[in-house]
Amino acid sequence: LKDIQLIDSYYYNKLEYARFDSNVGEFVGYTAFGVKNAERWNKDPSVISGMKAQREAYCMNNVGID
Repeated sequence: LKDIQLIDSYYYNKLEYARFDSNVGEFVGYTAFGVKNAERWNKDPSVISGMKAQREAYCMNNVGID
């Protein structure tokens, strides 16, 4: 169960500009806009803890279904 991973990607015009990866534990930006937003989101502990809780609520809850 430790290899379960949540990835939440953000796209604009078919270009991924930011992503939250539960294995990394923070947002990563891929464009100038994405880097700026990732830094802002990473500074807010409530956003990070909310995303980490999504892994527990969504992924771990549904692992036995498939």
